[in-house]
Amino acid sequence: MNLVKNRTVGVLAMQGAYHKHIDAIRRLGARAIEVRTAADLDSSDSLIIPGGESTTIGKLIVKNNLIIPVKKRIGEGMAVFGTCAGMILLAKSVQGMEQPLIGAMDIAVERNAYGRQIDSFETGLQVKGLAGNAMKAVFIRAPRITYTWGSVEILASYGGVPVMVRQGNLFAASFHPELTDDLRVHSLFISAVQVSEGRQFFNRSNV
Repeated sequence: MNLVKNRTVGVLAMQGAYHKHIDAIRRLGARAIEVRTAADLDSSDSLIIPGGESTTIGKLIVKNNLIIPVKKRIGEGMAVFGTCAGMILLAKSVQGMEQPLIGAMDIAVERNAYGRQIDSFETGLQVKGLAGNAMKAVFIRAPRITYTWGSVEILASYGGVPVMVRQGNLFAASFHPELTDDLRVHSLFISAVQVSEGRQFFNRSNV
């Protein structure tokens, strides 16, 4: 856990169960802060965009003038992890939906592809880079990745469909890792960025 102690992980705190991510980060020994403004983002070494309602979160990040700062930090190498709605916001294409997007990741997604709230489910997943047994993944009104391109790497699949992917310093998952006691996905994400002299440098050894 020594690797994560000096990390400050920002969690977009506008809508959804962002506090669950904060709890997971703190259990790993890292510092977690709520991100609502560009100043909050400046204080973060990395960023988690949680689940929730993607259209609502999209409107709020526009209202709070965060899209351009987030894109800038991504370009500088900041690690960003989008879960469920957060994955939608990171995608470059969303099927049949017009909404504000950060649009930084070479994936196309379909919203609510796994059904309504009543169709939520749990399953075991083997995630590339995680040692040990399969992790429990919780799917709630989950988006489906319909297409990937560029340098996107598939880290986990369900039913032959990618459900967790990585592209450089960007991670995205259809499921909610914060809703279980398994901290391995959060640890993998936090460990993906090195902090040196106040700047973020992507750890290529984790590719």
